[in-house]
Amino acid sequence: MSERDITGMQQIARMMTHYMAWANTTMFNSVSRISDAEIVKERQTLFGNIAHTFNHILVMHNIFQAHLEGKSHSYTARNTETSPPIAEVRDQLEKMDQYYVALAGQLSQAELDEVINFAFVGGGDGAMTRSEILLHLVNHSTYHRGFISDMLYQV
Repeated sequence: MSERDITGMQQIARMMTHYMAWANTTMFNSVSRISDAEIVKERQTLFGNIAHTFNHILVMHNIFQAHLEGKSHSYTARNTETSPPIAEVRDQLEKMDQYYVALAGQLSQAELDEVINFAFVGGGDGAMTRSEILLHLVNHSTYHRGFISDMLYQV
């Protein structure tokens, strides 16, 4: 499929997933300049520290990957009780970002418009199109990188 053959929503999904991957890597690069102690230091923020906030982004990426693929996942909450080491979170999140970049690059307009039904981990049923899920993940990551930026200013 040539660039001329793709729809506006396909272009947006591709651009936004590329942006998400770039922005997550950029934020990890900034965080890598501070000590591990600062990365896990408890702060007055939603997920307690930088590492756990990144882990939440990863968990949500994993949950929505399962939804998009029609598979089950083992998560019972929007984050794990503890976070893996930050290097592991970074590696997994960067791989997951590349999954979403590749996915957005191959989905047709019909696939982007397909409604995916799923259960929220907090309870209740959800339904979103594939394009809504991709845009949700992009915005969700941006939202939590804002928390990470705030914590970086506290360092």
